[in-house]
Amino acid sequence: MARTIAKLTALGIARTTQPGNYADGGGLYLQVTKRGAKSWIYKFMISGRAREMGLGPLHAVSLSAARAKAADCRRARIAGTDPIEARKRELTKVRLAAAKSITFAQCAEAYLVVHSVAWRSAKYAKQWGRTMERYSGALIGSLPVQDVDVSLVMKVLEPIWMSKPETATRMRERIEQVLDWAKVRGYREKENPARWRGHLQNLLPNSSKVRRVKHHPALPYAQVAEFMATLRKREGVSAAALEFAILTAARTSEVIGATWDEIDVQSRIWSVPAARMKANRDHRVPLSANALSILKRMHKLKQDNFVFPSGRVGRPLSNMAFLALLKRMDRGDITPHGFRSTFRDWTAEQTDYAREVAEMALGHSVGNQVEAAYRRGDLFEKRQRLMDGWAEYCALSKRQVIPIEGLAA
Repeated sequence: MARTIAKLTALGIARTTQPGNYADGGGLYLQVTKRGAKSWIYKFMISGRAREMGLGPLHAVSLSAARAKAADCRRARIAGTDPIEARKRELTKVRLAAAKSITFAQCAEAYLVVHSVAWRSAKYAKQWGRTMERYSGALIGSLPVQDVDVSLVMKVLEPIWMSKPETATRMRERIEQVLDWAKVRGYREKENPARWRGHLQNLLPNSSKVRRVKHHPALPYAQVAEFMATLRKREGVSAAALEFAILTAARTSEVIGATWDEIDVQSRIWSVPAARMKANRDHRVPLSANALSILKRMHKLKQDNFVFPSGRVGRPLSNMAFLALLKRMDRGDITPHGFRSTFRDWTAEQTDYAREVAEMALGHSVGNQVEAAYRRGDLFEKRQRLMDGWAEYCALSKRQVIPIEGLAA
């Protein structure tokens, strides 16, 4: 009578070189690949579907050991258990046991290393890490990541949810991201306790309703020409840089970080690279005649590649330079960033330019992804006319607009 199980022999296995699957019986097969590699597989049916489960390579699992594993699988099938799913559960238990030594802080650090590569700047990544350490480090940083639950998340968020709603919202999002990462890596099994929708929203008030957003104090556009006239009377790099920022409607960080290789005088273009833009996208800024005249003055002071030097070679102006200047001018009631709002209000109320033109002038993303895919241009010519008009408005009259001719390249 032919044997239905234990058909293979050690000698026969050693001599087998032809690719294929060789049955030992009871669902156990020796698999030989085209390259000659040999391994064990267990084949079975479940819910009418054929499945295969690897039991290991021949060099690591002997014939007798493979038969023992196959026997365990058959017993599981008789008990109504899928051996593949059972093995997955055992592996999960092993990972979770190992995860007892993986802390939340270690997971946060690993998450930061992986994702910071795609973030807009190293400064943001450093800030991300510092914020996590400051607000969650002492409370949950040293705890096993699998032990972080709702009560612990609330201990982090509740003390700052009412007093610092924006910071608290960012913290909740970051904790949620780290815990999601930990779960995918197999360090957690439970649901994410930092999830907002249908979860923490039942325990905490919506942060947008806790405190109204405090906008940057802005100068009414009707007063901008008078302010600019006063600003032009002041000497120094900070005053020139602030005037340039107002004329270009650019952010403080974009202006103080501007370099000469970004400036194309002939084309009247300042090209800000994506790495220095909030939207992480290259941005071309049209330069008015008055903006170019400022560059001409700065070129005479050139000491390194920064357009607005700080006095220390290789270092740009401080990001507090504009605030300090406004304080010296007794204008602590406004902020540098507020001039972007001044420009936006003027565009909306005093011109007929479309919203998209104004938003692109500010370096904002316009429309959704579908709209962006079809709008390949950046409305540069319209923005050039808009910025010329803004410079004229800031100068009170056309007679005060300085001609382009004579600017050195």
